[in-house]
Amino acid sequence: MKILVISDSHGNTRNIERALESQPEAKTVIHLGDGADDITDLEFVYADRQFYQVAGNCDWGSALPLAGELKIQGKTIFFVHGHEYRVKTDLQQIKLEARKRKADVVLFGHTHLPVTEYDDGLYLLNPGSLQNAGGTYGVLDITDAGLFARILKV
Repeated sequence: MKILVISDSHGNTRNIERALESQPEAKTVIHLGDGADDITDLEFVYADRQFYQVAGNCDWGSALPLAGELKIQGKTIFFVHGHEYRVKTDLQQIKLEARKRKADVVLFGHTHLPVTEYDDGLYLLNPGSLQNAGGTYGVLDITDAGLFARILKV
């Protein structure tokens, strides 16, 4: 199963569309905040996709949750924007929370810097930002052979 992971679009719906169009087989899309309203318009256009979202620090007044969890093909995915775990400083707090939740994967944004990391059974993916030209997004593949995370440019 292929999952499209996006974050920090900050109003750039065109870059979200580019990411969606480049990954037509990704029927699950996770937006990690700072662009809560960006997905609202696109859900109708891409009705064949299942969208999940969390609120970011710039999604003022949003009713979206701060954290989400999905179980897909036996893997637990924990996803947040990241500001509440101070990911700009280090990744220790978010790793601790992911392990507490027994997650296999933690997805986060906030820093605008893409990251793929594996740490003792825990996969971490920050897709970067879709805000500007040359923005980045992530793809998470869950296969029988394991988990594979990669970063791509729009």
